[in-house]
Amino acid sequence: MRYRKLGNTGLEVSAVTLGCMSWGDPTRGGHPWVLDEEAGRALIKDALEAGVNAFDTANVYSGGSSEEITGRALRDFARREDVVLATKVHGRMHPGPNGAGLSRKAILQEIDASLSRLGTDHVDLYQIHRWDPGTPIEETMEALHDVVRAGKARYLGASSMYAWQFAKAQHVAEVNGWTPFVSMQDHYNLLYREEEREMLPLCADLGVGVIPWSPLARGRLTRDWDARTARAETDEFGGTLYRDEDRTIVETVARLAERRGVSRAQVALAWLLAQPVVTSPIVGVTKPHHLQDAVAAVDLELTAEEVEELGAGYVPHAIAGHR
Repeated sequence: MRYRKLGNTGLEVSAVTLGCMSWGDPTRGGHPWVLDEEAGRALIKDALEAGVNAFDTANVYSGGSSEEITGRALRDFARREDVVLATKVHGRMHPGPNGAGLSRKAILQEIDASLSRLGTDHVDLYQIHRWDPGTPIEETMEALHDVVRAGKARYLGASSMYAWQFAKAQHVAEVNGWTPFVSMQDHYNLLYREEEREMLPLCADLGVGVIPWSPLARGRLTRDWDARTARAETDEFGGTLYRDEDRTIVETVARLAERRGVSRAQVALAWLLAQPVVTSPIVGVTKPHHLQDAVAAVDLELTAEEVEELGAGYVPHAIAGHR
């Protein structure tokens, strides 16, 4: 495993981050395809043994049960100081007023709830899961700063939004002396490259680390275009992200993988890791070989010609993934 600094910080994270949405209670949170605790624990243990030190979850994943499983496993298999634990806030956790969003009330109650489920007194990276148009960004940034000052989070991060929104949040933090975001968790992969227009150049300019979600495009880059999975059958959100025009790139990945004698997942992740602004793609795994492919991709170096070949068939997309 290789390790990289997260943006301009001194925080070292593994070149791949383990996404923890893959396990939880299937009766909580609307993800009937998730793995149970035993299977999730096995993957977490394998990831630690492979050198992965970064783990990303969210309060909303399977109604909080992802945090519970992840927290128990990390306590059993690792020392707290050896892992970089990240979670997120924004999604709805209970019905009625103040059950979602980025108000001061929501943030302060949700960080405590996440810490309780994770079984720790702090997270290393606390991220806003999306932009909240119903709350002034000043209120959000001050509340997040107070979370850091209270010792409940070491760093702050953000996720998918428009570049102007991210720039505004960073400006508000700067002028008020509040804690800025050090990372951007955005939607970026071979099938969706709209972040290259504004967000990625902004992150490079600000020294913000990029930890893309869905680096394998919901698995689209790892299988034939028409192949279906149990998750795809119930993934309404995922169904909005990609289009039939993307088939060309999927086929290019398959050809290159066969030529190199490696898996398609390794090729797609190696392309992402070759992008200079990317720090650590967040890889969701449900089988041991998924993790093995992610780890192997760290050492797969593509030639400049291969990188160009993979990107040649890209067709611009409408913005997707911000909701």
